Amino acid sequence: MAIHIARRQFTVDDYHRMREAGILTEDDRVELIDGEVRRMSPVVPLHAAIVKRLNTLLMPHMGTLMLISVQDPIQLNDVSEPEPDIAILRYDASYYAQHHPTPEAVLFVIEVADTSLDYDRDEKLPRYAEAGIREAWIVDVEAEIVVQYTQAIGCQYLTRREYRRGDSITSVAAPGITLQVTHIFG
Repeated sequence: MAIHIARRQFTVDDYHRMREAGILTEDDRVELIDGEVRRMSPVVPLHAAIVKRLNTLLMPHMGTLMLISVQDPIQLNDVSEPEPDIAILRYDASYYAQHHPTPEAVLFVIEVADTSLDYDRDEKLPRYAEAGIREAWIVDVEAEIVVQYTQAIGCQYLTRREYRRGDSITSVAAPGITLQVTHIFG
C-alpha cells in the first residue's frame, strides 16, 4: 500500500510569519517558490564578486527613475517570493519600505549562476516570465556568458540571446543600460 504524503503550500504571508516567529532566520538562505520554502545555493566568493561588479556597473545608470536591488525579495504572487541576485526596479520614493516590489515594479532581473544554473534557468526563469517580468539575464559563471531573455509569454521567454566577452549587452526593458560583458566577469 502506497502512502500519500500531503505537502503544505505556504503563502507569502505564512512565509513572513515564519520569519517574524524566528522559525526562519537571516542565516537561513531560503526563498519561497510556488509555496515551497527552498534552500538557496551558498554564495561562493566568485559569485559574490560578480554580484558586486554588476552592482558597481549598474549604479551609474540608476538616476532618479530606477533603483537597484541586490539579493532582496520580490513578490511574484501569493505563493512566490524569490530573491534574485539583482533586480532593477522602477523608482519608488519610499524605496519599497512598506512592501516588497511586485512584478509591475520590476524592469528586469539578473541571476548569477554558478552552482545554481539549472535551478535559475529551469525553476526561477519560468516564474519570472509567468509573472510578466519583461526581461531576465542569467550570468553563467562557468561558461562566462550572459544570456538575455525577453518577450515573456506564459511561463517562457520567446527570445534568448547569448553575449560573450567583448560583447555589450543592452537591456530591452531599460534601454539606457548597456554593459560590457568583459567587465561583468572582470
